[in-house]
Amino acid sequence: MKDKILNFLIIFFLTILLVNVFFKDNSQNSNWTLTFNLEKKSYTIPASPVIVVSNNTQTDVKINTCKDININFSWEKLSFPNDFCKDIEIKANTKEKINYNKYYDKFWNTWVYNFIIKYDNKEYITQTEIKNKWIISKIFVWLIYAPLYNLTIFFVEFFNNSLWWSIITITLIIRLFLLYPQHKMMVSQRKLNAIQPKIKALQEKFKWNSQMLWVEMMKLYKDENINPFWSCWLLLIQMPILLVIYRIFISIKDYSNTYYLYKWLSTFNLDWIWHYFFWIDLLWVWWITWICLWIFIAVIQFLQVKLSLVKNNTNKPVMLEKKKDAKDYQSLMPDQDVLNKFMLYWLPWMVWVFTYSLLAWVWVYWWISTTFTIIQQLIVNKKTEK
Repeated sequence: MKDKILNFLIIFFLTILLVNVFFKDNSQNSNWTLTFNLEKKSYTIPASPVIVVSNNTQTDVKINTCKDININFSWEKLSFPNDFCKDIEIKANTKEKINYNKYYDKFWNTWVYNFIIKYDNKEYITQTEIKNKWIISKIFVWLIYAPLYNLTIFFVEFFNNSLWWSIITITLIIRLFLLYPQHKMMVSQRKLNAIQPKIKALQEKFKWNSQMLWVEMMKLYKDENINPFWSCWLLLIQMPILLVIYRIFISIKDYSNTYYLYKWLSTFNLDWIWHYFFWIDLLWVWWITWICLWIFIAVIQFLQVKLSLVKNNTNKPVMLEKKKDAKDYQSLMPDQDVLNKFMLYWLPWMVWVFTYSLLAWVWVYWWISTTFTIIQQLIVNKKTEK
């Protein structure tokens, strides 16, 4: 038995040794002076490659972004303006990034680009492939992303390059767009809370017959003119818009977005964007900002949920238990009062935790959007009191 184990270990270590000898990637040797790689293996148009250069020595290294780095496409060397050509000092055992974001127009063509660094009589080579977007991605970009990005830049320019006012305006436009579905959802939610006594009565009456309970519940919703699925529809409408808006604002100063600007905005310089509101950097994450904005968010989120609830003098929640002689029974359904309390007291904390790592502008968006919702909820409450 011992001989078998010993033979297995010998074969195992010999296999590892052979794999390291014959299959080791020697393209970037860690014992060399430098190693460099691209942040992505491939890019899509508009592409803005980023080179990560690592200094593996105990001394500082200096390279020139034009003289020491060559980028070849189809055997032709790409040229860059003089303001890009500069010396970069890389401290010992550190990394530096060389960003081609401003020069995305140099990478229009699709295919393989070779990046070559020549330093200290050594040549370091890596490459990346630039591709076109898929047809579905193209449709999404040109029908949704590009129009919303141009609208955002238009408001930035209109408000004297202020990102703060642009966020407020975009938020209000989205809320106006969602005004009708949000109104229907609020009315349904108010009615749903108001008929909880009837729902609990049905749960008690048909707690051993799930099929009849479902039929009677649907009949009750129809008689009361309630659509319990309005919140789902609102989510389906809102989520794609929010995802696009989020993508726009986190990369609003990315020069590759210039590719999507319409002609009448093509002269706008992204460096002009002012992304501060007093001392708050809207494109940054800072714990003081996080705490201060959360106080506002928690208060208005609590108020918004509180306003959406209807006070009911109902009995205790119906607890559905299986009887000894029952062959079938309806499983415990979530109690609406419990759900309401969860939304009221725990939702602000969940929002706080969930958005901890998000940029400050997300808090501003949430703040403005929730304030708008509160105003709309007050109007709905007044109309549904009867």
